[in-house]
Amino acid sequence: MAEKQYNKALGLLRVVSVYVLVGVLFWFSRPTPASVSFGAILVVLGEAVRFWAAGHLHKTVELITSGPYRYTRNPLYLGRLLILTGICIMAIFPYSLNYVALVLGWAVFFGYYLRRKERVEPERLRQTHGEPYEKYFKAVPALFPTLRPYGHASSTGWSSDRMLRNREHWMVIGLTILIVAMLWRAYYLMS
Repeated sequence: MAEKQYNKALGLLRVVSVYVLVGVLFWFSRPTPASVSFGAILVVLGEAVRFWAAGHLHKTVELITSGPYRYTRNPLYLGRLLILTGICIMAIFPYSLNYVALVLGWAVFFGYYLRRKERVEPERLRQTHGEPYEKYFKAVPALFPTLRPYGHASSTGWSSDRMLRNREHWMVIGLTILIVAMLWRAYYLMS
């Protein structure tokens, strides 16, 4: 029980940290229409990957190998990486500090976040799904997609119920608000 409480507290800390970071980025940034446009492309692409993945995912209950999971074991994380990159491109700071933030974000993502996930989740999924997961694990890369989709894809199709259960619609709403706010800020700063 203590582990679940710890994970909830850690999860809450992560969410609060992200909102604080986005708020600081917004408040101190000096975006331009071009930076917002280019960054928004990556944000939308990242969220499209997450939205697609969230509509397939039924966490731990099923081994999902359909949709984006045919190309990468972690499409939600790939989407998160693209979103992080897009947001840091949108938010221009003096002395290119937005790119310093991006490099630090990548360092945390690759040095801690993805490493921890790859240490913990595969073992849990091996215990739950056995040999089918082992085959999937060996055939599909952890993050960057392969051009050859996994040949033994599950028949699970995209489901709006799964997407809603995974609460991805809130991410869509939040990112839409952020892009519109950054665009407003870019034009406001020009006037």
